[in-house]
Amino acid sequence: MRTDLIRKTALTAAGLAFTGGAIAGPVTTALAAPTGKPATQTQTDRNGHGERELGVRYEAQPNFYYCGPAATRNALSVQGKNINVDDMAKEMGTTEAGTNSINDITPVLNKETGKTNAYRSVEISTPDADADAKQTDTLRADIVKTVDDGRAVVANIAGTSTDTNGTAHSYEGGHYISVVGYHDNGNTVTIADSADPNQAAYQITVEHLADWIATRGYATS
Repeated sequence: MRTDLIRKTALTAAGLAFTGGAIAGPVTTALAAPTGKPATQTQTDRNGHGERELGVRYEAQPNFYYCGPAATRNALSVQGKNINVDDMAKEMGTTEAGTNSINDITPVLNKETGKTNAYRSVEISTPDADADAKQTDTLRADIVKTVDDGRAVVANIAGTSTDTNGTAHSYEGGHYISVVGYHDNGNTVTIADSADPNQAAYQITVEHLADWIATRGYATS
Protein backbone atom coordinates (compact mmCIF):
# COMPACT_ATOMS: atom_id res chain seq x y z
CA MET A 1 0.00 0.00 0.00
CA ARG A 2 1.29 3.43 -0.83
CA THR A 3 1.84 5.95 1.95
CA ASP A 4 1.86 9.76 2.13
CA LEU A 5 5.31 9.57 0.59
CA ILE A 6 3.69 8.49 -2.64
CA ARG A 7 1.66 11.44 -3.80
CA LYS A 8 1.06 13.20 -7.06
CA THR A 9 3.72 15.85 -7.43
CA ALA A 10 3.05 17.80 -10.60
CA LEU A 11 4.14 21.42 -10.60
CA THR A 12 0.80 23.17 -10.74
CA ALA A 13 -0.11 26.07 -12.98
CA ALA A 14 -0.56 28.16 -9.83
CA GLY A 15 2.97 27.32 -8.75
CA LEU A 16 4.33 28.31 -12.13
CA ALA A 17 2.43 31.58 -12.04
CA PHE A 18 3.98 32.34 -8.66
CA THR A 19 7.50 31.83 -9.95
CA GLY A 20 7.01 34.00 -12.99
CA GLY A 21 4.92 32.11 -15.53
CA ALA A 22 5.02 28.90 -17.50
CA ILE A 23 8.33 27.92 -19.04
CA ALA A 24 7.95 28.10 -22.79
CA GLY A 25 10.85 25.77 -23.59
CA PRO A 26 14.13 24.35 -22.36
CA VAL A 27 16.46 26.91 -20.84
CA THR A 28 20.05 26.20 -19.86
CA THR A 29 21.81 28.34 -17.28
CA ALA A 30 25.16 27.53 -15.71
CA LEU A 31 25.23 27.70 -11.92
CA ALA A 32 28.86 26.67 -12.12
CA ALA A 33 31.30 25.96 -14.89
CA PRO A 34 30.50 22.52 -16.37
CA THR A 35 33.13 19.90 -15.72
CA GLY A 36 33.54 16.22 -16.37
CA LYS A 37 33.48 15.43 -12.66
CA PRO A 38 31.82 16.81 -9.53
CA ALA A 39 33.03 20.37 -8.95
CA THR A 40 33.62 21.63 -5.44
CA GLN A 41 33.22 25.39 -5.40
CA THR A 42 33.78 25.94 -1.69
CA GLN A 43 34.98 23.58 0.96
CA THR A 44 36.16 24.17 4.52
CA ASP A 45 36.59 22.11 7.67
CA ARG A 46 33.51 19.89 7.75
CA ASN A 47 34.11 19.05 11.41
CA GLY A 48 33.71 22.71 12.33
CA HIS A 49 31.43 25.09 10.48
CA GLY A 50 31.91 23.27 7.21
CA GLU A 51 30.49 24.10 3.86
CA ARG A 52 30.58 22.54 0.45
CA GLU A 53 28.79 23.36 -2.77
CA LEU A 54 28.82 21.19 -5.89
CA GLY A 55 28.99 22.45 -9.47
CA VAL A 56 25.69 22.10 -11.33
CA ARG A 57 25.02 22.09 -15.06
CA TYR A 58 21.60 23.59 -14.55
CA GLU A 59 18.67 23.20 -16.91
CA ALA A 60 15.15 24.49 -16.34
CA GLN A 61 12.28 22.06 -16.81
CA PRO A 62 10.76 22.22 -20.32
CA ASN A 63 7.13 21.99 -19.16
CA PHE A 64 5.01 22.26 -16.03
CA TYR A 65 5.08 18.55 -15.12
CA TYR A 66 8.75 17.61 -15.67
CA CYS A 67 10.02 18.81 -12.29
CA GLY A 68 10.89 15.24 -11.25
CA PRO A 69 13.05 14.40 -14.27
CA ALA A 70 14.54 17.91 -14.31
CA ALA A 71 15.51 17.83 -10.62
CA THR A 72 17.05 14.39 -11.15
CA ARG A 73 18.94 15.58 -14.22
CA ASN A 74 20.31 18.60 -12.32
CA ALA A 75 21.29 16.38 -9.39
CA LEU A 76 23.14 13.94 -11.65
CA SER A 77 24.94 16.79 -13.41
CA VAL A 78 27.11 17.32 -10.31
CA GLN A 79 28.58 13.87 -11.10
CA GLY A 80 29.41 15.03 -14.63
CA LYS A 81 26.42 13.20 -16.13
CA ASN A 82 24.07 14.60 -18.75
CA ILE A 83 20.99 12.41 -19.12
CA ASN A 84 18.07 13.31 -21.36
CA VAL A 85 15.02 14.35 -19.32
CA ASP A 86 12.62 12.62 -21.71
CA ASP A 87 14.39 9.32 -21.15
CA MET A 88 14.24 9.77 -17.39
CA ALA A 89 10.59 10.78 -17.53
CA LYS A 90 9.79 7.47 -19.22
CA GLU A 91 11.68 5.53 -16.56
CA MET A 92 9.91 7.41 -13.78
CA GLY A 93 6.46 7.05 -15.29
CA THR A 94 6.06 10.82 -15.42
CA THR A 95 2.79 12.06 -16.92
CA GLU A 96 1.01 15.40 -16.99
CA ALA A 97 -0.01 14.57 -13.42
CA GLY A 98 3.67 14.65 -12.48
CA THR A 99 6.07 12.05 -11.07
CA ASN A 100 4.23 9.99 -8.51
CA SER A 101 6.84 9.52 -5.78
CA ILE A 102 10.43 9.91 -4.67
CA ASN A 103 10.41 6.10 -4.86
CA ASP A 104 10.18 6.46 -8.66
CA ILE A 105 13.24 8.72 -8.70
CA THR A 106 15.62 6.84 -6.40
CA PRO A 107 16.05 3.84 -8.76
CA VAL A 108 16.93 6.19 -11.63
CA LEU A 109 19.52 7.97 -9.47
CA ASN A 110 21.05 4.59 -8.59
CA LYS A 111 21.06 3.40 -12.18
CA GLU A 112 22.72 6.53 -13.53
CA THR A 113 25.18 6.73 -10.63
CA GLY A 114 26.18 3.15 -11.38
CA LYS A 115 25.61 1.78 -7.88
CA THR A 116 22.53 -0.06 -6.67
CA ASN A 117 22.84 1.44 -3.18
CA ALA A 118 24.11 4.96 -3.96
CA TYR A 119 20.70 6.42 -3.03
CA ARG A 120 17.84 5.46 -0.75
CA SER A 121 14.44 7.03 -0.13
CA VAL A 122 13.68 8.67 3.21
CA GLU A 123 10.18 9.68 4.25
CA ILE A 124 9.32 12.57 6.53
CA SER A 125 5.91 11.52 7.79
CA THR A 126 4.16 13.88 10.18
CA PRO A 127 0.46 14.47 10.82
CA ASP A 128 0.78 18.27 10.96
CA ALA A 129 3.08 18.83 7.93
CA ASP A 130 5.94 20.01 10.16
CA ALA A 131 9.11 18.00 10.65
CA ASP A 132 10.24 17.33 14.21
CA ALA A 133 13.74 17.93 15.54
CA LYS A 134 14.89 14.35 14.97
CA GLN A 135 13.71 14.37 11.34
CA THR A 136 15.40 17.72 10.77
CA ASP A 137 18.67 16.47 12.28
CA THR A 138 18.50 13.36 10.08
CA LEU A 139 17.92 15.49 6.97
CA ARG A 140 20.87 17.71 7.86
CA ALA A 141 23.17 14.72 8.34
CA ASP A 142 21.92 13.11 5.12
CA ILE A 143 22.56 16.26 3.09
CA VAL A 144 26.08 16.71 4.48
CA LYS A 145 26.96 13.06 3.82
CA THR A 146 25.50 13.04 0.31
CA VAL A 147 27.19 16.28 -0.74
CA ASP A 148 30.47 15.13 0.82
CA ASP A 149 30.11 12.00 -1.34
CA GLY A 150 29.96 14.30 -4.40
CA ARG A 151 26.25 13.78 -4.99
CA ALA A 152 23.11 15.90 -4.74
CA VAL A 153 19.94 15.16 -2.80
CA VAL A 154 16.57 15.16 -4.63
CA ALA A 155 13.63 16.26 -2.49
CA ASN A 156 9.88 16.11 -3.00
CA ILE A 157 8.37 19.25 -1.47
CA ALA A 158 4.96 20.91 -1.21
CA GLY A 159 3.61 24.22 0.01
CA THR A 160 5.36 27.54 0.50
CA SER A 161 8.73 28.23 2.06
CA THR A 162 10.99 31.26 2.33
CA ASP A 163 14.67 31.38 1.44
CA THR A 164 17.40 33.17 3.37
CA ASN A 165 16.86 36.33 1.30
CA GLY A 166 13.20 36.46 2.30
CA THR A 167 11.87 35.32 -1.10
CA ALA A 168 8.89 32.97 -0.96
CA HIS A 169 8.77 29.86 -3.19
CA SER A 170 5.31 28.33 -3.53
CA TYR A 171 4.43 24.88 -4.90
CA GLU A 172 1.07 24.01 -3.43
CA GLY A 173 0.58 21.10 -5.83
CA GLY A 174 4.01 19.66 -5.12
CA HIS A 175 7.43 19.91 -6.74
CA TYR A 176 10.89 18.31 -6.88
CA ILE A 177 14.14 20.17 -6.20
CA SER A 178 17.84 19.31 -5.93
CA VAL A 179 19.95 20.09 -2.87
CA VAL A 180 23.48 20.75 -4.12
CA GLY A 181 25.36 22.25 -1.20
CA TYR A 182 25.43 23.08 2.48
CA HIS A 183 26.80 25.89 4.64
CA ASP A 184 27.25 26.46 8.37
CA ASN A 185 27.75 22.72 8.88
CA GLY A 186 24.46 21.93 7.17
CA ASN A 187 22.22 24.47 8.88
CA THR A 188 21.73 26.21 5.52
CA VAL A 189 21.52 24.40 2.19
CA THR A 190 21.68 25.41 -1.47
CA ILE A 191 18.77 24.53 -3.77
CA ALA A 192 18.82 24.08 -7.54
CA ASP A 193 15.24 24.69 -8.65
CA SER A 194 14.21 23.78 -12.20
CA ALA A 195 10.93 25.73 -12.13
CA ASP A 196 12.27 29.18 -12.98
CA PRO A 197 15.75 29.97 -14.39
CA ASN A 198 15.46 33.44 -12.85
CA GLN A 199 15.41 31.72 -9.45
CA ALA A 200 17.62 28.80 -10.36
CA ALA A 201 19.58 28.79 -7.11
CA TYR A 202 18.84 29.96 -3.58
CA GLN A 203 19.62 29.04 0.00
CA ILE A 204 17.20 27.90 2.66
CA THR A 205 17.55 26.80 6.27
CA VAL A 206 17.45 23.07 6.83
CA GLU A 207 14.51 23.55 9.22
CA HIS A 208 12.47 25.21 6.47
CA LEU A 209 13.49 22.50 4.01
CA ALA A 210 12.46 19.73 6.42
CA ASP A 211 9.02 21.31 6.85
CA TRP A 212 8.78 21.71 3.05
CA ILE A 213 9.45 17.99 2.61
CA ALA A 214 7.14 16.94 5.46
CA THR A 215 4.50 14.37 4.39
CA ARG A 216 6.75 13.49 1.43
CA GLY A 217 10.33 12.32 1.06
CA TYR A 218 13.81 12.70 -0.38
CA ALA A 219 16.52 10.61 -2.06
CA THR A 220 19.88 10.62 -0.30
CA SER A 221 23.08 8.61 0.14
